[in-house]
Amino acid sequence: MRQSVAAMSEKRQTAEVDLVRKQSDIKHLEETCQKELGIAVAELAANEETVLDELQLADAEEKYTEVRRKIEALGPVNQDALQEYEESQQRYDFLNAQRQDLLDSIKDTEKAIQEIDVESKKRFQDAFEKINEYFRGTYQILFNGGSGEMRLTDPTNVNESGIDIVASPPGKRLQNVLLLSGGERAMTAMALLMAIFKFQPSPFCVLDEVDAPLDEANIIRLTKLVKEMSDNTQFIFITHAKRTMEASSSMYGVTMQEPGVSKLVSVKFNGGDKPAVPVPPPSQDMAVTA
Repeated sequence: MRQSVAAMSEKRQTAEVDLVRKQSDIKHLEETCQKELGIAVAELAANEETVLDELQLADAEEKYTEVRRKIEALGPVNQDALQEYEESQQRYDFLNAQRQDLLDSIKDTEKAIQEIDVESKKRFQDAFEKINEYFRGTYQILFNGGSGEMRLTDPTNVNESGIDIVASPPGKRLQNVLLLSGGERAMTAMALLMAIFKFQPSPFCVLDEVDAPLDEANIIRLTKLVKEMSDNTQFIFITHAKRTMEASSSMYGVTMQEPGVSKLVSVKFNGGDKPAVPVPPPSQDMAVTA
């Protein structure tokens, strides 16, 4: 009886060890099923309606292995992924806001450029028309007739257009200013200059030998026009012409009475007719003011 009891006790111990091992295997399977499939073993067994044959089981095993391999290829889980995502999202939002600000700035700049183009076109057209009107008048005064005007090379694009000057002295047909003689070009340039000064007067105007290519009659007409405009602008002529000197109210000359020694001579005219002091020879450079 003792021997039988000992044998039965040994079998019992063996069965208990086997039970513990099987319980451990079942627990491991339950954990694996829950981890990999997301359901419990009992639920999986309850949903199993058909028995898979060997081919279906092998196919399912192959799919499982492939999915498992892809999951393992993803690498370990990054515990800081959420924090990195939030930082990246903040950076993206900041850069996106900066981009939107730049786009808004570009739109505002383009709008400002368009407004400037419209305003500059308007002001240019106004100035061009008024200066052109003054130019026609001064041209007829200086040439004692004829006609002169400015023309846009591209009237459809005023902001990028050039300006051509066409003139027609008395007795000549209308032509480009480059085809005129030297004296006619000088008179045309003076007419344009005076037209600009009429549109926007300046306190001073310095003219360096502009009367050199002009004859006496043209100089007289030029000095007459200068006197009319001298109320708003002080004209300073550098000249050798006697007629220009006679029309001035004061004169300053640089002469060299002794070799190597320059001397400044100033002359004030009484009533604009006669000099109050002797005038240096007209061969010297003279600056006269009107």
